[in-house]
Amino acid sequence: MSGPGSLAGLEAAAPFTGRHIGPDADQQAKMLAHIGFGSLDELTDAAVPGTIRTLDRLALPEAVSEAAVHDQLRALADRNTVLRSMIGLGYHGTHTPPVILRNVLENPAWYTAYTPYQPEISQGRLEALLNFQTMVCDLTGLQVAGASLLDEGTAAAEAMTLARRAGKAKGNVFVVDAACLPQTIAVVRTRAEALGIDVVVADTTDGLPDDACFGVLLQYPGADGHVRDLTGLIADAHARGALVAVAADLLALTLLTSPGAMDADIAVGTTQRFGVPMGFGGPHAGYLAVREKLARSLPGRLVGVSVDADGDPAYRLALQTREQHIRREKATSNICTAQVLLAVMAGMYAVYHGPEGLAAIARRTHRYAAVLAAGLRHDGVEVVHGQFFDTVLARVPGRADAVVQNARAEGVNLHRVDADHVSVSCDETTTRADLAAVWRAFSPNGAFSGGGDVARGDDHVAALDAETPDALPEPLLRTEEFHTHPVFHAHRSETDMLRYLRRLADKDYALDRGMIPLGSCTMKLNATAEMEPITWPEFAQLHPFAPADQAAGYLELIHGLEDALVALTGYDKVSIQPNAGSQGELAGLLAVRAYHRANGDTGRDVCLIPSSAHGTNAASAVMAGMRVVVVGTGENGDVDLDDLKAKIAAHRDSLAVLMVTYPSTHGVFEEHIGDVCALVHEAGGQVYVDGANLNALVGLAKPGRFGADVSHLNLHKTFCIPHGGGGPGVGPVAVREHLAPYLPNHPLQPTAGPETGVGPISAAPWGSAAILPISWAYIRLMGPDGLKRATQVAVLSANYIARRLAAHFPVLYTGPGGLVAHECIVDLRGITKATGVTVDDVAKRLIDYGFHAPTMS
Repeated sequence: MSGPGSLAGLEAAAPFTGRHIGPDADQQAKMLAHIGFGSLDELTDAAVPGTIRTLDRLALPEAVSEAAVHDQLRALADRNTVLRSMIGLGYHGTHTPPVILRNVLENPAWYTAYTPYQPEISQGRLEALLNFQTMVCDLTGLQVAGASLLDEGTAAAEAMTLARRAGKAKGNVFVVDAACLPQTIAVVRTRAEALGIDVVVADTTDGLPDDACFGVLLQYPGADGHVRDLTGLIADAHARGALVAVAADLLALTLLTSPGAMDADIAVGTTQRFGVPMGFGGPHAGYLAVREKLARSLPGRLVGVSVDADGDPAYRLALQTREQHIRREKATSNICTAQVLLAVMAGMYAVYHGPEGLAAIARRTHRYAAVLAAGLRHDGVEVVHGQFFDTVLARVPGRADAVVQNARAEGVNLHRVDADHVSVSCDETTTRADLAAVWRAFSPNGAFSGGGDVARGDDHVAALDAETPDALPEPLLRTEEFHTHPVFHAHRSETDMLRYLRRLADKDYALDRGMIPLGSCTMKLNATAEMEPITWPEFAQLHPFAPADQAAGYLELIHGLEDALVALTGYDKVSIQPNAGSQGELAGLLAVRAYHRANGDTGRDVCLIPSSAHGTNAASAVMAGMRVVVVGTGENGDVDLDDLKAKIAAHRDSLAVLMVTYPSTHGVFEEHIGDVCALVHEAGGQVYVDGANLNALVGLAKPGRFGADVSHLNLHKTFCIPHGGGGPGVGPVAVREHLAPYLPNHPLQPTAGPETGVGPISAAPWGSAAILPISWAYIRLMGPDGLKRATQVAVLSANYIARRLAAHFPVLYTGPGGLVAHECIVDLRGITKATGVTVDDVAKRLIDYGFHAPTMS
């Protein structure tokens, strides 16, 4: 038998595409008929300019079933080797409370929500984020904290630019303590170079260097584990007019004096060890807290307490005029998507454990470290620092490599600092067996003096515990109360916690309840089959600095995803390191900057941006050290070619790049995009096509083939990673071959990027690696034909809505034949003039009818 009914045909049947795409074949036919087309291909031919069309079928594997995708992902996961991680460096083992795992991370009511711009349908998420902010403020001793940043490295970089912006000291020097995490130092340097900031890395053991500086970054405890009083250094910096940021471990702060009590101005860090798996580097919620006088300089989102129409307390986003979507190139940061879902998890971890529970976890972690150090000393190993929290630095002259290899043989990963030093970090998951394994690893003959079997090992641990004092300096022990708000005391039983999470989720609107008509900004399905594997321990429990041979499955998945994105976009190389679209933008612009500099064109620093562009574009350009020049748009919403020519002529010798979104932010396929690219290239510039609207192009056109040199993509928009209420996201940067040498790299994982790269954009070598299986699975489930059909149905749906509404509500911008791309802007000015009904009124009324409010332009 042959054909669809044959075994081969039945085996090839992959129903997932029909599950992913909302309208079925009959509905699609009715929609097509209403707008006057006989097929999706006919609509595509009319809507998409022929000059950019890709007619070749996508070079991707055929679609497979959900079961087959799980089998393939399981095979990749099995190629990862998860050892006990005692590497530390900002990434630690942690236990995710099952009630949080099941009811937050695995719950579409939380992970499919959009950014909480509409407070009426976001009260649950906003309360959860306020919990996060309160948690951070209490532990850091500072008055104001944001609702998450991307990771510790980028938070430190944001602290640097905040200090420069808000401080009184002059000059371009930013001092970074040599005891800061190495990846943090690297990210700070990447950001600083483009802004003309001179980063001075110095050993501050004996005080600050003599350089005049506008800011200082200190680590507490240090990357080497050392806990020291920072009060003197902070006072010295303040005497020079500098602001001080302290990168602090929140778990340690349950036992140690807070940065605020030491008079620090800013605190930054990660909340990963508050119940969020390491995930080969992310995603995790970074944090940034400041003194109240600096609140208006905060980057990112901030939740505040207000009142509703009845005068009752209510939550909403506050001080939004700082943000890029309003202030554009004058914004405090280019941050847009942050890490809301992970911030919710970390905040709920604090709610679940309460202050006593967090302190108990910290004390247990510290006791393991203290006993570990005592055992090493007992066996003749020199422990460098006498005061530490969770990390022990051991001096082993010439033996570091051997010790690390011995530990791997014992099933434990340690951190090789240099040829003579090894550091060992304890955490919430550490056991007595782990201590025994480490002691054996340090012993030249593989057996420590406490005995080689488990029983004698336990006796040895007990004896050391009885005779070993804590290693925390008594003057630095915390006396300040924290987490005194009732929310951190009210949910001790799992039933109470479960009901609290449910009450909050019931106050929110997410894709599990209905439509979120926000164009590209939310995929309309985040399939369970794609989501499930991210919690598998082989993906979730891997440290980002584990040896590459222990991450073979992850690396194969990452390279496979990068190759798929190359095939989809027409570019030559992709880096998935940027952990948000804003960071992908910055990475792309830094690559352009590096390219021009490598060619001797150091004066090329002008970034042309259409007036219609998203504010993140302008903010990213400023962060890349560029000058923003705005290009006008015509009455039809397209880039004004005459104005573009005039701006190119005025800045010909200094033109670095044009940033343009395609399809445009007006929801139109601009016909002359090829001419735009040619004009910029002829003047020596590069073309950056913002990939935020890529879900109108997949399978139909490739930016890398119609004239663009670089794009960032949004895996949380086009490739099914859920929006998480405002993060996580992944913003890969895709480039043509000539820009590939300037993609991000990483000092701790040489294979994460080119040697000539611009430095790390994110703290982790492969960014938010833990959620990459979602996009990998989506591409495998859809196959080349399914991906193209998803794009075509998105264009069909937008045109159907536009046509149905047009008789009463004109569509502001259209392309050839009166068609739009994947979204449309409805013009309400007429009805407002006639009736007084405003855009806000319509948005609120849509909420009343069970829809999420659309974007208001």
